[in-house]
Amino acid sequence: MNIQHSTFNVQRATPKGVRGVYSFDVGSSMLNVGCSRCPQNGSVLIIVLWVAIGLVSIALYFANTMTYELRASDNRVNGLASDQAIEGAARYVVYVLQNFATNGAVPSTNQFACAAVPVGDAHFWLIGRDPSVQNPAGPAFGLVDEGSKLNLNTVNTNVLSYLPNMTMDFANAIMDWRGTNGIVSLDYATLGYLPKYAPFETVDELRLVYGATIDLLAGDDVNRNGVLDANERSSGGTGEMNCGLFEYTTVYTREPNFHSDGSSLTNVNTFRSEGGLQTFFQNEGVGNTATVAQSLFRDISGGGTGRANPCNGILDLAVRCRNLGMSGADFTKIYNDATTSTNAYFRGRVNVNTAGADVLTALFMGLNVDEQTASAAAQSLISYRRQNPGNLNSIGWLIDALGNNNPVITVLQRGDYVTTRSFQFTADIAAVGPFGRGYRRVKFIFDTSDGSPKIIYRQDLSRLGWALGEKARETQVANATQ
Repeated sequence: MNIQHSTFNVQRATPKGVRGVYSFDVGSSMLNVGCSRCPQNGSVLIIVLWVAIGLVSIALYFANTMTYELRASDNRVNGLASDQAIEGAARYVVYVLQNFATNGAVPSTNQFACAAVPVGDAHFWLIGRDPSVQNPAGPAFGLVDEGSKLNLNTVNTNVLSYLPNMTMDFANAIMDWRGTNGIVSLDYATLGYLPKYAPFETVDELRLVYGATIDLLAGDDVNRNGVLDANERSSGGTGEMNCGLFEYTTVYTREPNFHSDGSSLTNVNTFRSEGGLQTFFQNEGVGNTATVAQSLFRDISGGGTGRANPCNGILDLAVRCRNLGMSGADFTKIYNDATTSTNAYFRGRVNVNTAGADVLTALFMGLNVDEQTASAAAQSLISYRRQNPGNLNSIGWLIDALGNNNPVITVLQRGDYVTTRSFQFTADIAAVGPFGRGYRRVKFIFDTSDGSPKIIYRQDLSRLGWALGEKARETQVANATQ
């Protein structure tokens, strides 16, 4: 039987009622087998899969975007918490100064909290300095006494030139900037502005002085927290930090020549009789008043010779009283009520209770004391402060620490350079929000010279980076993960 070019169509039932068609082309010896619905179903499946993949991708994209937005929102919330913590810290510092900085006293760190102080879920720190430690391993915390620094508007070229890493050219440039007319020839035209020829208003104004560099102003302490951090290196290669002028200078020191209630101090140079001076001593509770008052009055008035020899400053008064037999304890009784000037304020005095060795050494050398003697005297004063914290209530402790005839005491007597009171303080406040995020840092200068604390300068230092040291960072991370 010959079958040529014949086609047989066979139909059969398939599952779920789908009918299959099988075609046999006998003549061509070809067998075509197909399912009329299979290509259509495969295309639909592929389209559905692509749509599903697209939807999943869009969902993942939006989920990732929302994650970043959540983190950004969380950071903004933590930043706001830090900002509020800093504002709260500023009010806290006002309270501290009102209660613990009376009569020019420098608040002790054991009188108030200054590290990791909670404000809600945020915390703040007061970044301070410890003048008794030369190269601290970590940041100190507390208020910074502006009186421990040299005032750019009153200090002379000699004193400035003896600060670490200082140059005579830059010292002269500082004098030129603040002077009423130029004292050196400096080409400010190349910098695009003119010199000020007026007193400094802020320490950061040093950036504008001809020849200023970041190494000269900030030294090795790039973030200005008083220590060498992991990302900072000693320029001298010794591991010791070289500080810049920002660390040693100020423009704010101003000591009132009156009591906090506005009443005047007693000027010992203006007494017209030894009886008036004796009465003053008696009212202050000083013993042996007659002898000391008589001798001191004759010394100050010139003893009828017409050559008056008034006290040059409060230390000069202390030395004269000590030489006349007045004890250090008795001088402390009159210290807070006596003065040697009629000026309303004293500007530029250095607080010997808080100044560091570098500032003290530069001050002494600037008054023509040789380096070895000046450095030894500075170290002696710091050692005495550390060992006798209860004996620093009057300027007379310098005599106890160095002796009446020390060359440093002699040169300090010739002017009014030092004090033991301070009325301006820096509160360098750093804060973090919940979970240690939202870091902020703001520097405040507080002035109490008019009787009540007030903010006279504010500067955001957040740009300088983390300034609390590794220990604070680790502590915040540990607390956040508990």
